[in-house]
Amino acid sequence: MGEMTIHQAGFIYQVFVLLIVTLTPVHAWSLNNILSIVPRLIDDSYNKANKTTLDSGYLRLKDSVAYGVMKALEECQYQFEWDLWNCSETPASLFSRSNRIKADRELAFLHAIGSAGVMYVVTKNCSQGMQEACSCDVSRNGLLGGSDWKWGGCSDNIGFGEHISRLVFLTTDTGRDAHAAMTTHNKQVGIQTLQKTTVLICKCHGVSGSCTIRTCWRQLADFRVAGNILKKKYKKAQRVNFHNGELRRGNSARNVPLPLVSKSSLVYLSDSPNYCKIRHANGMIGTQERQCIKPEKGVSVPKWQKKNCERLCRDCGFQIRRETLQEMSKCSCKFRWCCTVTCKDCLKTVTKNFCHKEY
Repeated sequence: MGEMTIHQAGFIYQVFVLLIVTLTPVHAWSLNNILSIVPRLIDDSYNKANKTTLDSGYLRLKDSVAYGVMKALEECQYQFEWDLWNCSETPASLFSRSNRIKADRELAFLHAIGSAGVMYVVTKNCSQGMQEACSCDVSRNGLLGGSDWKWGGCSDNIGFGEHISRLVFLTTDTGRDAHAAMTTHNKQVGIQTLQKTTVLICKCHGVSGSCTIRTCWRQLADFRVAGNILKKKYKKAQRVNFHNGELRRGNSARNVPLPLVSKSSLVYLSDSPNYCKIRHANGMIGTQERQCIKPEKGVSVPKWQKKNCERLCRDCGFQIRRETLQEMSKCSCKFRWCCTVTCKDCLKTVTKNFCHKEY
């Protein structure tokens, strides 16, 4: 299968810029929004530009890319659900080349999780036989991998997933300014982080169930693993300067050599804004009326939960409002042979805490 040209990659990039800027903020996204609009945008762009038709197999990957974007944003919301920034901004910054967009550590995480999400879904869809343009990676099948195992089965086609993610995200980051350098670096960190979550899965072969030899294949771990790693990288992200065409740690005003940035670290150029406040122009919803976690006394909880309400509410100038609500939930679930689970809908009383502004 031939390589996509830069022109083709740029075409896909333009399609997804249109996709992002026409949709609502991330918290209002649905997969149907994405999947319903991508084909139309591709058709419109093709008709207006009158370009050479892209390979049909690659065009069918648009659904996988759309799913990948959605998966990345869902993971972002999961990782930051109880943080000041809860990944609720309009995600145009995930694709935009504009150097006027804030370049803080939150944008760094968005870029990394975005490239990883597209790579993950494309890779998995290839292995599951859902795409004509790709399939399992069987390039090493039959070869010995160790003294007691050989390659076989259906390995995830990680190389192809990486290839598509690079075409969508990296090939088009052609700028030479600080923002472009930061964007390219962090998207590369996302790809590398996902690559390192690969696990080896093996099946035993032998007489009477013995494990004389094993057949093994490699798979990407659950996407949550990459999300957890990137959240840790976010917390340790490095502030950098753009000096002589490179990202470097330190103050360029000082007359001393500046160390290069680690290839595995997320980087940012500017401090984060005050996420307590509402800024509609930037898609910031603030923390007013946000739910927070207030553990019951004597209950052991993770460290981050202990002062969650204080951080989201009181540190932002809000009071904590406690509400008792009625919610529907599944209950009395039973397993029926074979193979379904049936549940009843029950009304449940729950207590929640919210950040409230006193007027």
